[in-house]
Amino acid sequence: MRIVQYYSHLNGLEYLLVHHAALWAEIQSIIGSIDASQHRTKISQEKRTLGNAFYSPLAMNRAYKNAFAAMGWSEQRTSYWVTDDVQLIRKTLPLPQAQQKQDIIEAGKTPIASYNQTDFVKNRVAVELQFGKYSFVAYDLFVKHMAFYVGNVIDVGVEILPMKELQQYMSSGVGYYEGELYNVIRQGRGVPAVPLVIIGIAP
Repeated sequence: MRIVQYYSHLNGLEYLLVHHAALWAEIQSIIGSIDASQHRTKISQEKRTLGNAFYSPLAMNRAYKNAFAAMGWSEQRTSYWVTDDVQLIRKTLPLPQAQQKQDIIEAGKTPIASYNQTDFVKNRVAVELQFGKYSFVAYDLFVKHMAFYVGNVIDVGVEILPMKELQQYMSSGVGYYEGELYNVIRQGRGVPAVPLVIIGIAP
């Protein structure tokens, strides 16, 4: 597969090039190592496309997961405690996990354990590969990457999406680069407040 387009949000790419040039090269190499033709295995059952071969998101996800894992990238969680009090959340948000729980209890509230999980993390860089429903992309960009950034786990997030030329031969409802780029630009230059590189890929 190949990188067709990319967008550097809040100098995300520039940060990678200065501080983690080897990781940026690694990400490009992994993308280039995947042969999309091997994953065009999903036979459509829909009436208008019955019998057509589509790219399988599950198969491509597995291929990328194996490729990233082979290069030392691993899944990571960031855990935290939540409650129903706005001011208490603001107070506990920057605190260590154990202190969050203790402060919520001391305030007479019930702490609720929660977490965010990201696909691949290495040397404070997170990579999310998104071949799922379009709503998952917004969650990645505005929640996952942000949670890891605010939690001081990462310095930059990378989101890999199919270009429209790939997405149109995948399952319905999959997010795609051009549409999600529009959504990010529409929010304004500072939102989300985390450095990102958004990558569009195609066969």
